[in-house]
Amino acid sequence: MRTIVCVKPVPDPKHWNRLQLDPATKTLVRTGIPGTINPLDRHALEEALVLREKFGGDVIVLSMAPEDARPVLKEALAMGADRAVLLSDRAFAGSDTLGTAYVLSAGIEKIGSFDLVLCGEETIDGGTAQVSAQVAEFLSVPNLMHVGAVEALAGDLWRVRSHIEHGYVVVEIRPPMVLSVVKAINQPRYVTMMNILEAEKKEILIWSAQDVDLKESWAGLSGSPTQMGDLFSPQRKGKAEMLPGDPEEKARLLADRLHRLGFC
Repeated sequence: MRTIVCVKPVPDPKHWNRLQLDPATKTLVRTGIPGTINPLDRHALEEALVLREKFGGDVIVLSMAPEDARPVLKEALAMGADRAVLLSDRAFAGSDTLGTAYVLSAGIEKIGSFDLVLCGEETIDGGTAQVSAQVAEFLSVPNLMHVGAVEALAGDLWRVRSHIEHGYVVVEIRPPMVLSVVKAINQPRYVTMMNILEAEKKEILIWSAQDVDLKESWAGLSGSPTQMGDLFSPQRKGKAEMLPGDPEEKARLLADRLHRLGFC
């Protein structure tokens, strides 16, 4: 069984105070900020590793990012992925979700046959939750989102639990398919020093735009149909006032202020 896991390098949340937006392109400036695996993508990779332990096969990590994202892919290899493919080209920079999904699907087609493509439900730097469905559409295979459990049945039938509001639905489906997972599906494994050393021996292939079959011009900032209209930093107009007295007196003052302002 072959499982391809789409992994996105995202800015490490510990350094989000350094994040900036490019005023010209309206895109996130990632230069100089350490990257890490998108948290939900770790759960997607963990599920792929669990399935490999049960049924054999291989796990391939696929990412679209600059070449300096190699350390992030090393993280994925240390978790247990067999190899990694990095789609890296200036032509991909600034891609929206459609452009990203288009490039990823081209990478998947170049890898060849697969049973599962697993993605995290969404990323912490975008939060659109659109890419997995778009990848499935480009590949012409079924897609299920909000996946909280995957179980193999007899033959080539799989049972997938998809979380919905106030419950879940259970779907029986045959691969190939694209699934996006939620946090509840598993707990990612701990990576040991031996895992990290072993990852140094594993292969990371780097493919440019010339290495994949891109028939449309949807990749990159100029080819993306979704463009940022504008961005601005709002001015701070509010002010704080410390109310005097003990807690009971402060509560009376606050209630009086709210009443006079028409809130109660």
